[in-house]
Amino acid sequence: MSLLALNDLVAVITGAGSGIGLATADAMLREGARVAALDLQPPPARPNLLPLACDVTEQPSVDAAIGAAAAHFGGIDVLVNNAGIGAQGTVEDNDLDEWRRVFDVNVLGIVRVTRAALPHLRRSRHAAIVNTASIVSWTGLPRRACYGASKGAVYALTLAMASDHAADRIRVNCVCPGTVDTPWVARLLAAAPDPAAARAGLVARQPIGRLGTAEEIAAAILYLASPAAGYTTGTALQIDGGTHSFQVPRP
Repeated sequence: MSLLALNDLVAVITGAGSGIGLATADAMLREGARVAALDLQPPPARPNLLPLACDVTEQPSVDAAIGAAAAHFGGIDVLVNNAGIGAQGTVEDNDLDEWRRVFDVNVLGIVRVTRAALPHLRRSRHAAIVNTASIVSWTGLPRRACYGASKGAVYALTLAMASDHAADRIRVNCVCPGTVDTPWVARLLAAAPDPAAARAGLVARQPIGRLGTAEEIAAAILYLASPAAGYTTGTALQIDGGTHSFQVPRP
């Protein structure tokens, strides 16, 4: 039996339509979980995967999706708060509407979904929450003021939630990915004046010499969500190719 087995546990994943969220759904299904995949455009249904349309900026939409997941599977054991959007620019570049939009999804989205899921998680013997933060939660990168501030809030929120819900036996952790080769990153690169040069610049910033993959982030989320991490809470797991921790001299 796999050490990361999620046999018959029920996982709810937001932002599960593509990228890290979809890769996480795939990984959890392989380990025996039953998965509710929430997104504005959720993936197609398949065995043990329930697609649910959900807008994390609207509490009625969140409540309906969480209620449907719990009713369909008989409860919720794991919540992965992965839905998020990006923004580029300095503190001057993004107008206040953009700041509000990013925080509404990246931070308040976690608040809304977690509030709805907590009554179900409290009834689980293996309750876990994993939030998707970012390398920019604690590392300053150029033109990421709004996005970085939102992901810094996700990191702080994770620690607060871990403290608040330890007595409920609900573990709360986050992953902090570096630059991952996802559809979102592909769209950013496609919009650059020279997409090939922009990609080369991203790769050059990685000490490990390449971008991460959605599957690598999903593996970290799977670990934190699994009973194998039963003694782990209040942790931020870096999966960033070494970007935060060290630099490698380049010739």
